[in-house]
Amino acid sequence: MSTIQNRYEFLLLFDCERGNPNGDPDAGNLPRMDPQDGHGLVSDVAIKRRIRNYVQAARGNQPAYAIFVQHGSALNKEIARAHEKTGGMPPVNGKKFVSNTAKATAAREWMCGQFFDIRTFGAVLSTGPNAGQVRGPVQIAFSRSIHPILPLDLGITRQATTDDKIEASNSVTSATYEQWEADQPEDKLRTMGRKTLIPYGLYAAKGFVSANLAEQTKFSEDDLTLLWQALGGMFDHDRSASKGMMNTRRLFVFKHVGDTPEKSKLGVAHAHRLLDIDTDVLPNDKAIVSIRLADGVKHPRSFTQYNIEVREANKPESIKIIEPGKDE
Repeated sequence: MSTIQNRYEFLLLFDCERGNPNGDPDAGNLPRMDPQDGHGLVSDVAIKRRIRNYVQAARGNQPAYAIFVQHGSALNKEIARAHEKTGGMPPVNGKKFVSNTAKATAAREWMCGQFFDIRTFGAVLSTGPNAGQVRGPVQIAFSRSIHPILPLDLGITRQATTDDKIEASNSVTSATYEQWEADQPEDKLRTMGRKTLIPYGLYAAKGFVSANLAEQTKFSEDDLTLLWQALGGMFDHDRSASKGMMNTRRLFVFKHVGDTPEKSKLGVAHAHRLLDIDTDVLPNDKAIVSIRLADGVKHPRSFTQYNIEVREANKPESIKIIEPGKDE
């Protein structure tokens, strides 16, 4: 499969009902939020993680669609394996591996061929046996909610406890815990907990696909199709009570179609021209995509309360708008 020959930008709309789309560890895991205006945020890392998980589920974590950045994995082992597959481990000088340019390049190319996420997002491969760095053709910015969100911190009751405070020793058995449980008043066997969520939020994620960088990683048309599939279905494979109900709602892909192959790769319009949106909060009559609340709605609680319009008249002539999976 040949590498992609066109530049793309994409606008992903996803929502969250009664859940936490992306907790902030610096704020007690409350939903991420812009403190100036109250709009919700979701990190690029959170979106990439879900893409990786979808690809891993869809393609079975097999070459050439294996995933490099996995939960609880040591990345340097895969870099070492790349060197082993391309002529052996690099020599050691003192306590450091020393890879010449040719050796690092061979290992890097092998990894691009094996791992979808390296080929797509890039990676730093110089953390162990050096294989250089890969700048990925697909980049995603922080997502932002269309309207301000309302983070809630709710108390819950847990009908069990782990607060036995029994110190570990060779004499501790299950009977030790049973005796502790029998000695406690019933109300001591319940604990309080917290849940953080938002009632509802519709988010927009903006992404970019570079045909020039795709040449370096061999990011192909098949990879691109898989990326669109992942963006459309990733939330269906990422369910949990804490995340509530999250769904991809619309995916707008802007394909650059120049009158020469060079222009198709370089692009025929600025990214902001394609990705700026028109909203109730930030009106923009030049935007291609308009996302506004239906009449009479002040506090949205459903995607159906939004009116979404694609203004073809505002689209540059050499841009093709695609909505993958819309009719599926």
